[in-house]
Amino acid sequence: MTFIEIREACLRKEYATEGMPFGPEALVYKVGTKMFALLSEDGDVPWFSLKCDPYLAQDYRERYTSVIPGYHFNKRHWNTVICNGTVPDEEVIKMLDHSYDLVYKSLSKNEKDGLKKE
Repeated sequence: MTFIEIREACLRKEYATEGMPFGPEALVYKVGTKMFALLSEDGDVPWFSLKCDPYLAQDYRERYTSVIPGYHFNKRHWNTVICNGTVPDEEVIKMLDHSYDLVYKSLSKNEKDGLKKE
């Protein structure tokens, strides 16, 4: 997947917002106050970090060499995916959906209600 395709997939998530709290090198995607993805690029190769269930995170790392423990994140709960074509696009989208779902479910009821009113 390209940088633009990943960015668009992140922004299609309900209530997703985009920001650059760490500077212009990285785009951060949040639902409510919590981050579900960080997207950057190394040359022409995009990479992004996603929250993941620890057991599933390990499974992805074993299946794909381009999925590594989260760069600058809790390595148990985050994976970094290097988009060099070795992970099928459908699998990338599944990873993104999983990250978003984990983060959305962790929001408090008040925060979820506040999102729905906006």
